[in-house]
Amino acid sequence: MTPVSMKRFSFYGAAMLGAAVVMPSSAPLFADAAPERGIVSLKYLNYQDWQTGDTPLTAGMTRDRIGVQALSLMGMVPIAGKWSLGVTLLEDLVTGASPAYHSSGFPSSVSGASALDLRHAGDLQLTRYFSRGSLSGGLSYSRENDYISRSASLQGNWETEDKNTTFSLGGSFSSDTIDLSSDHVVETKRSDIRQSKKVYSGLFGITRVLTKKDIIQFNFGYSSGQGYYTDPFKEPDNRPGDRENLTFMTRWNHHFDSTDGTAHLSYRYYSDTWGIRAHTLGAEYVQPLPHGWTLTPGLRLYSQCAADFYVPVGDNEKSHPEAATPKPDGAVYYSEDQRLSSFGAVTLGLKIAKNLGRSWLMDMKYERYEQREEWSLFGKGDPGLAAFNTRNFQIGVSREF
Repeated sequence: MTPVSMKRFSFYGAAMLGAAVVMPSSAPLFADAAPERGIVSLKYLNYQDWQTGDTPLTAGMTRDRIGVQALSLMGMVPIAGKWSLGVTLLEDLVTGASPAYHSSGFPSSVSGASALDLRHAGDLQLTRYFSRGSLSGGLSYSRENDYISRSASLQGNWETEDKNTTFSLGGSFSSDTIDLSSDHVVETKRSDIRQSKKVYSGLFGITRVLTKKDIIQFNFGYSSGQGYYTDPFKEPDNRPGDRENLTFMTRWNHHFDSTDGTAHLSYRYYSDTWGIRAHTLGAEYVQPLPHGWTLTPGLRLYSQCAADFYVPVGDNEKSHPEAATPKPDGAVYYSEDQRLSSFGAVTLGLKIAKNLGRSWLMDMKYERYEQREEWSLFGKGDPGLAAFNTRNFQIGVSREF
């Protein structure tokens, strides 16, 4: 595996287009019903991130980090009016490399190297529909040179007799295998060549139809994982072998008769045993337009505090970006991964869809993400970090049959 892989599984795979199911999905904001038609869709994603700022490595310049190109194929078919079967296949290619620590510096063995990583993934979901609910089971698998992920999930939805309230209950299990026998890991003298990680997750949700124009949802999630969380391509880095987190999410959809548009608002709170507390506010507005067009602008605001064992940028690293900040004396756990620091982030997005007729639909989406330590609303940010930016472009086509 290249230095980019561990980065991708925690950021790109979770936030962008990961195929592996790591937790039961939230119940949709509408009643369950067996689909009458099948659908097939093809999507292409192009992702790039980079850094800017006043650090010695990035001052006065833009420094590219990771680029991703991904192609996904999804299909769903109804079966006998009571079942549906969905399949998703994904291939992504990752180039570039992430910093070995903080936002600057690579170990000499990989400095300037161009990383290349190819991943294949797929998932399968089978759903049985009933008069007042549904039951879904899923399996997923993802593989690259040194990281294999397998997961299984089960979720049930049940409606009240008046069909105004839906209760959801689900659980999932994932098992990952990590191979640390790359050249860089050997040079860091790690002897734990093969590692594993297991994560158990659960979800409980309530969806309520308030009026003809309003639907609200509450989801409560819990996850517990044990195994290898340390990033072997970041030095120094040693993380706890267990992690538990709690999430709470609420969503509200409101339809406007005057414009025929719908607003989607959401809030999510996250807390884990590493000391991270995070808040996410999301808003988007879906506006149908004449001639089959749909316009959806979106905004997402995010803020988190740092993990208990995050090590800020030291004075020596500020003047010598090729040298990592030494770990604190006596510290058992420590990390210079900027994703574990305190920061805030803003995401702006725009999606355009066009109904092409004869059951064809095309859509395009662009998102721009910016992360800054001074935007953190909870906890003190690390002023030594370079600003982190991403852009994400997707285009897709789908057809019902």
